[in-house]
Amino acid sequence: MKTVNHWIGGKTVEGTSGNFGPVTDPATGAVTTRVALASTEEVDAAVQAARTAYETWGTSSLSARTAVLFRYRALLDSHRDEIAALITAEHGKVHSDALGEVARGLEIVELACGITTQLKGELSTQVSSRVDVSSIRQPLGVVAGITPFNFPAMVPMWMFPLAIACGNTFVLKPSEKDPSAAVLLAELAAEAGLPDGVLNVLHGDKVAVDGLLAHPDVAAVSFVGSTPIARYIHATASANGKRVQALGGAKNHMLVLPDADLDAAADAAVSAAYGSAGERCMAISAVVAVRSVADELVAKIRERAEKIKIGPGTDPTSEMGPLITAAHRDKVASYVTGAAAQGADVVLDGTGHTVEGFEDGHWIGLSLLDNVSTDSDAYRDEIFGPVLCVLRVDTYEDGVALMNASPFGNGTAIFTRDGGAARRFQLEIEAGMVGVNVPIPVPVGYHSFGGWKDSLFGDHHIYGNDGVHFYTRGKVVTTRWPDPADAPAGVDLGFPRNH
Repeated sequence: MKTVNHWIGGKTVEGTSGNFGPVTDPATGAVTTRVALASTEEVDAAVQAARTAYETWGTSSLSARTAVLFRYRALLDSHRDEIAALITAEHGKVHSDALGEVARGLEIVELACGITTQLKGELSTQVSSRVDVSSIRQPLGVVAGITPFNFPAMVPMWMFPLAIACGNTFVLKPSEKDPSAAVLLAELAAEAGLPDGVLNVLHGDKVAVDGLLAHPDVAAVSFVGSTPIARYIHATASANGKRVQALGGAKNHMLVLPDADLDAAADAAVSAAYGSAGERCMAISAVVAVRSVADELVAKIRERAEKIKIGPGTDPTSEMGPLITAAHRDKVASYVTGAAAQGADVVLDGTGHTVEGFEDGHWIGLSLLDNVSTDSDAYRDEIFGPVLCVLRVDTYEDGVALMNASPFGNGTAIFTRDGGAARRFQLEIEAGMVGVNVPIPVPVGYHSFGGWKDSLFGDHHIYGNDGVHFYTRGKVVTTRWPDPADAPAGVDLGFPRNH
């Protein structure tokens, strides 16, 4: 059986802890690979490799860094299909979706290639007689990233390209459920000329995570995952004096007003709720429909959902693949089976779905729940699967109030033809990312990604300008060069004068 090992100091390093985790093909249910799980000693080895590399990488020129990143971008582009195939094999998403993930990750590599303009400082001359003040940004040192299973290539690329472009070195702890894509990303970085130790990949479970959170040589931690773990990461790393950006879970709403194009809204709801089998933090999991159009909208969503083809990601005709594990599949199914008891109408029940020839895969069909109440489990919890809840409200104001009452605030959307309503919505809604007739408003690379409330712990969103600021710290330098004609100023114990 294949073993996925660590990548430390520019080379493959076999695990020594004796602990391994299973990696499963979600389409077949078969364990295809095992992944080495790091001990605290192996965590320290990865951090020390990054610390040693920082001694030279942190002072390297911007042109040297961007030269590597430009070559890296070209290699990633030429290996798109290979990366996507690894994602499909271990995560289960269809190949086209996996290719889209790689493309979105490449956006941040492209942003990192332009780091020379992002790191420009500021200069004020003559703030006092022959005194200049400048502001610069410098790297932090060794930084770490802890990433989820649902985007095994994209989310790591949201972190490490920008971090290393800023002059940091990086230790990546990807999900142990689908680790192979992260290793390939590191191997391609080495092929592009990235010096040994600048990017390290450390596999593991809670032992590895806690080791990174406590390690004195790790200056900052980036995390994407569920809200309970994001809260833990933020509290633990902060208590150890680290800078933290921890992106948590979501319950993203889509408000549909009576004047909306209902066909477009139904298309968007199906795409956003069931794409990637609902395993994404930006999935629309709750449609809030104004009551006068709710029946028609639900009928249109059902009509489209029933036509989605579910199958293995290697089949080019498949539109949705399996869930990551059998345990997760069963948990998602439990929300559907319990929904009716809590007052919902089960319009579509996807539990019990199987695919011929792949009966042992982690399959579940599309589920649609109507008349869902806000106190039901299916509404309150982040299900992270292909389950769409429909809630009905009387007015725009009722819809916004319902949405703002949610503890989550990741992404949201409104579907309407009314520009005034859309403008009001984007100002009144309490979420970090808003779509107007766009169901999944993930920003492009040069705008930052992040939510509000229980969807984000820490002050910085990820990538974009926030990402640059997170991976650097500011310094202000005040300079006076005496003119040769100046007489000695003498001692002055008063407050420094600016005039």
